Amino acid sequence: MSRSAHPAGPRHADVLTEGHYSAPAADLNVLDEKVWSRTVTRDTDGALTVGGITVARLAEEFGTPAYFLDESDFRARCRAWSDAFGPDADVFYAGKAFLSRAVVRWLKEEGLNLDVCSGGELTTALDAGMPAERIAFHGNNKTVAEIERAVEAGIGRIVLDSFQEIVRVAHIAQRHGVRQRVQIRVTVGVEAHTHEFIATAHEDQKFGIALADGQAAEAVRRALSLDGLDLIGVHSHIGSQIFDMAGFEVSARRVVQLLAEIRDEHGVELPEIDLGGGLGIAYTSEDDPREPHEIAKALSDIVTRECESAKLRTPRISVEPGRAIVGPTAFTLYEVGTIKPLEGLRTYVSVDGGMSDNIRTALYDAEYSVALVSRTSDAEPMLVRVVGKHCESGDIVVKDAFLPADLAPGDLIAVPATGAYCRSMASNYNHALRPPVVAVRDGEARVIVRRETEEDLLRLDVG
Repeated sequence: MSRSAHPAGPRHADVLTEGHYSAPAADLNVLDEKVWSRTVTRDTDGALTVGGITVARLAEEFGTPAYFLDESDFRARCRAWSDAFGPDADVFYAGKAFLSRAVVRWLKEEGLNLDVCSGGELTTALDAGMPAERIAFHGNNKTVAEIERAVEAGIGRIVLDSFQEIVRVAHIAQRHGVRQRVQIRVTVGVEAHTHEFIATAHEDQKFGIALADGQAAEAVRRALSLDGLDLIGVHSHIGSQIFDMAGFEVSARRVVQLLAEIRDEHGVELPEIDLGGGLGIAYTSEDDPREPHEIAKALSDIVTRECESAKLRTPRISVEPGRAIVGPTAFTLYEVGTIKPLEGLRTYVSVDGGMSDNIRTALYDAEYSVALVSRTSDAEPMLVRVVGKHCESGDIVVKDAFLPADLAPGDLIAVPATGAYCRSMASNYNHALRPPVVAVRDGEARVIVRRETEEDLLRLDVG
């Protein structure tokens, strides 16, 4: 079937009368800079390029689906966050967003710290040469073996998440003859997502020790009483994909109040405060994230103001912008397979990946953008749902978007802003092979996480 003969689904005029969807972009060939990495553009033939390399060449060399990570953009974002907060604060890249040995080396070279939340992430960080003192260890249920490894390595800080963990870490540290630097993760009763936050009744979660009923204050008492621990501060994390600073303001006020109570009871002013991560990125044109320098100023002003009010010295601030660094730097490239128009509804566009390489749409109802990237098109827009090849009706990559009506099997489409949590949460569902991560920079591309093979699957199957 020729592209021009392809039977398309409803056009944008039909959709707008239903009132459920926004109008498509005036020109689907124009890329929204907010959702793509900084070196992404279109060449003279209309094909998308990243780091000076066309997607056609990338697809030919590395196959699809694949994640393509703009190394120059990643490094630039590291520097932007580091510069924004300056030498009197610490930026910890959240390794859970995406971690590999190459990424660890980039972080080390760009002067960022790293937080990990599992033994595997810790092993990757140490193996790639990240100095142990620049690593923080998170997690609500760290095993004895993981804590042992962290203490033996001389890790910079362990974030304590429960009363049992306070004793566990203290015992291991004392046995090794060290005083382990720790923070206590405090649940402050604030939950923030995107533009909304709720300031009460969110202690009901598995992370942290609640401020309510004096639990956090009791955790501080215990930590200060144990010889194996060096309590350096408190940690707070309030949500994800946050654009509005109001939630941070409420959180900081409550954390600083705790610091003042600690001073009054123990005569100790803890020197650090970690405000966590969750800072948002642009997945679609509707998202409007703040720049690092704006975030840094806002957080610094909030903490300084609250500390002045409580007559406390301003502590050293830490933040953990994992998604905000790596999320915008990568896109996932797919090849279009089956195209299925549903008259009066939408067109289903099936690609050669799906929920095994991006579970976020199914798991979080996440929104994404998508573009035809192997060519440009003058065809009118059609409403599509981009879906994967897995045996699940919820196997959706992009719920609703517009693509040209002449889209055809074999075309390449790309979903931007997939650097965070997509490869990290990828699976082998249906025995799918997890895609590679390819770093692109200055006209060169190299694999930093290789594509899985069928031999990899069989190697683990010892039956």
